[in-house]
Amino acid sequence: MKRLALTLALLTALTTLPACRADETVGGYGGAERVWLLQDINGEPFTARASMTFPEPGKIAGQAPCNRYFGPMTAPYPWFDASALATTRMACPDLEAEAKFLHYLAKMTLSEVSGSVLLLSNDAGDTMVFKAE
Repeated sequence: MKRLALTLALLTALTTLPACRADETVGGYGGAERVWLLQDINGEPFTARASMTFPEPGKIAGQAPCNRYFGPMTAPYPWFDASALATTRMACPDLEAEAKFLHYLAKMTLSEVSGSVLLLSNDAGDTMVFKAE
């Protein structure tokens, strides 16, 4: 009888736990449903326009200064991994800014969403600050 009561209590507790998040990435922790605009890299203002979105669970996409990019985003929050991005290949005057943006984006390993700010960083001390549009 004791065992049955304990089993029922355990089952009740398990069924009342909150459901797991559908998206364990930065998108599921405040990053989704926003367009993030790059403000600076390593404390230096980024004057070209670069955006980032998390359009669906497990995905990242955006507009670099010249080309669009997209790819998987499967690292669980607060981890960040945009090292497997694909981009379109259009030429434009801001290719230098684009190369810098994509270079640093691929190096980021941590993310933090705080209100309208998204901070990306890595162990080397590099940072990218985005603000929600």
